[in-house]
Amino acid sequence: MTQPPNQPPHGGFGAPQDPQDPRQSGPPQPQPPMPPAGPPQSPPPAPQPGYGQPQQPPAQAGAYGYPQQPGPYGQPPQPGPYGQPPQPGPYGQPPQPGPYGQPAQPAGYGFPQQQYPGGPAAPPPGGGGGKSPFKGKTAVIIGAAVATLLVAGGAVYALTSGGDDKKKSESKNKGPKPTASAPVNPGDGSGDGHAGKEDLNEGRQAGESKVLWYKEAPKAPGKGADAPGMWVEDGVAVKAVYKEVLGYEVESGKPKWPAIKLPQDICAASRQVSEDGKVVIAYKGGTKSNANCDQLQVIDLKTGEKGWKKQIKEEGLFDSTLSIELTITGDTLMVGRSQSGTAYSMSGGDELFVSRKKDEGTCFPNGFTGGDRLLRALSCGASTPTEHDEIQELDPKTGKAKWTKKFPKGWRLNKVYSTTPTVLYLTNEDKKQWNITTLKPGSSATRSEVRVNEDFAPECGWGGIMVNDLQGCSGAVADDTYLYLPTKKTTGANEIVAIGLNTGKANWRVKSPSDTSMMPMKMADGQLVAYVKPSYSSGGQVVSIAPSGSHTPKTLLKNPEGTSKIENGFFSKAIDYVDGRFYISTTRLSGSAQGREKLMLAYGK
Repeated sequence: MTQPPNQPPHGGFGAPQDPQDPRQSGPPQPQPPMPPAGPPQSPPPAPQPGYGQPQQPPAQAGAYGYPQQPGPYGQPPQPGPYGQPPQPGPYGQPPQPGPYGQPAQPAGYGFPQQQYPGGPAAPPPGGGGGKSPFKGKTAVIIGAAVATLLVAGGAVYALTSGGDDKKKSESKNKGPKPTASAPVNPGDGSGDGHAGKEDLNEGRQAGESKVLWYKEAPKAPGKGADAPGMWVEDGVAVKAVYKEVLGYEVESGKPKWPAIKLPQDICAASRQVSEDGKVVIAYKGGTKSNANCDQLQVIDLKTGEKGWKKQIKEEGLFDSTLSIELTITGDTLMVGRSQSGTAYSMSGGDELFVSRKKDEGTCFPNGFTGGDRLLRALSCGASTPTEHDEIQELDPKTGKAKWTKKFPKGWRLNKVYSTTPTVLYLTNEDKKQWNITTLKPGSSATRSEVRVNEDFAPECGWGGIMVNDLQGCSGAVADDTYLYLPTKKTTGANEIVAIGLNTGKANWRVKSPSDTSMMPMKMADGQLVAYVKPSYSSGGQVVSIAPSGSHTPKTLLKNPEGTSKIENGFFSKAIDYVDGRFYISTTRLSGSAQGREKLMLAYGK
């Protein structure tokens, strides 16, 4: 899986740095304004075109679908301390879709690179960094729980509101009931639905891939609906949307098993798949706008059968299940939330342990990862002289810490680009600096820090209202040797830069074969697989890049020009390339579209 927002590389924490490549520097720029304490409210939803038209940014999203905010850093940043070159950030650029289908959020790149005390000595100048809107501190969490507003269908709800006004608002925005899923368009004009009679492969040119099938979304209510996750396993492509989980045969798009109906809105889903092919879906515990995201349902991707079901129990006064994150490591499901997390056995649903605050209440959990390693982020000593962030690796069976790494005061752990190897992205808001650190295997010791003065642009999301989505970045991929990051597109093609994990320096770079951005997706069979984004007049491409040799992109699929508007129209999307097929799906429905909205599109040879 990719370690899916728009983020340039971050740098080290420290001493003066020697300049590198002259093309990576520039004149001093104006100082950017300070970021706000929290994310701006989302605007009401605008009507969203359906089939064949580009999507508009969704108005509201849940744990995996917050709309992208342009960010407070619209101005070019000043040069960093010690005479470092300025870092041009991505702020003020058009929003880019985020990971896992989330609309991307600016990651704060544009901060000068700096090394924190105790880190490796004197790295060269660094690139920009990113910033999440939440500090993970008690005061901010309480404020969010009391004052956060939800925008839905043009009406604004305060989480603390009640009485008749609340009932009227909810009634106004209930919207239509979900309809049955539309039949699949196999791409040859023989399907049903709004676009079912459209031959999506008409006019396909030699060498272009073909549309294997196209799927329209179920009708969503006017307030919109989440469609988190996309999983391709054992010949089945599975998608969660609104109140349904749908499974399709990868070759034909025909339903693999009957649609799974859930009683309330889906609000979260695990990115990872368990060892025996299962995922976890969370849905709301009621119909009200402030209903908790506290109902868990295990689903077998191969058969479509439901596994165990459980309601999440909140732990303590400030714990909240308003939004959650779900991660899987081995047989352990971790349900992360505002100040704690609960681990369950994937195989049986038994509670394994609760991840609570540590150090007599001064450190609170602030996010978890899944995959190869269960990592826990901690926010410690809020509003005290000892305020700092930490990260730990936990034993997924017991919850005991294998190691702990502390960061100096002022440095915030924003994202985890990779768990194996462990690659961390941090920012320092006060100093307007960022850092990307790689740890040694199985240890808290630093292996390297990125020493590249470049404006990178992976795509990341905010996460939920109360949750820091640590793995919410796409476009940042690592293997045992390199960290691969995309540069921000300005004019012409962008590049992917391979940064050596032992040195933190750029070893090689490759230019996009198109005038659109090329984004790392995943490692497969020792090759880097990347997605070249479509334009309105040309289809996207899937390419492979060898880590050694000439690094020339090899085309795996070149999608047809005839469906470029559909492909380019997924604003909030999830993508994957599995067994020679490319899949793209939305992760947010606006609910205000005229006609059917896009759900999923599959290409192949």
